[in-house]
Amino acid sequence: MLHNSFLARLARGNLVLQILAGIILGIALSIIAPAQAESVGLLGALFVGALKAVAPILVFILVAASIANQKKNQHTYMRPIVVLYLFGTFTAALTAVTLSFLFPTTLTLVSGAEGATPPQGIAEVLNTLLFQLVDNPINALKNANYIGILAWAVALGLALHHASASTKALFEDLSHGISQIVRFIIRLAPFGIFGLVASTLATTGFSALAGYAHLLLVLLGAM
Repeated sequence: MLHNSFLARLARGNLVLQILAGIILGIALSIIAPAQAESVGLLGALFVGALKAVAPILVFILVAASIANQKKNQHTYMRPIVVLYLFGTFTAALTAVTLSFLFPTTLTLVSGAEGATPPQGIAEVLNTLLFQLVDNPINALKNANYIGILAWAVALGLALHHASASTKALFEDLSHGISQIVRFIIRLAPFGIFGLVASTLATTGFSALAGYAHLLLVLLGAM
């Protein structure tokens, strides 16, 4: 009963306040017991892994279900959506570039993969893009190839546009089910962030915290 009551309070609680509490507890643990703080990094790794695992199937199911269940002659308001998207993307990029010059930020990150080389010219970029579009759907989901995932989701949604009502209802139910899983994972964010903060500070020390605080202030200012 006590266990169920705790889970119920956790589910009804304010997520932002819970995340803030996780950050504070993570900082406190890294100061009091650095060795244990490194151990709880497992919580952060599990949380990030769960998000990475559910994201590809979420995109695939939601896009396919949305297209398959679109009613005939239904106005989708795609033009204003695309215009607002392009305007928002341009404004965000302009703001980011401006603030990066006004308030330069330096962070110590994990070194990139050895042997990785940037694409040599537009031809290689287009070649990579085209092969990502025609990637095997299972392979696209496995490797989180979102270009391939979107291509297959759109194709499947269009193919099922004239399917039976029961088939469309199945995809609608699947989209609701995946959304519930995502909501559950998001509710675990305080534990994941607690583990990430504790292990990061215990490993790199508080010198890295100043850089992240500066970056956070710049991001909040941009918002």
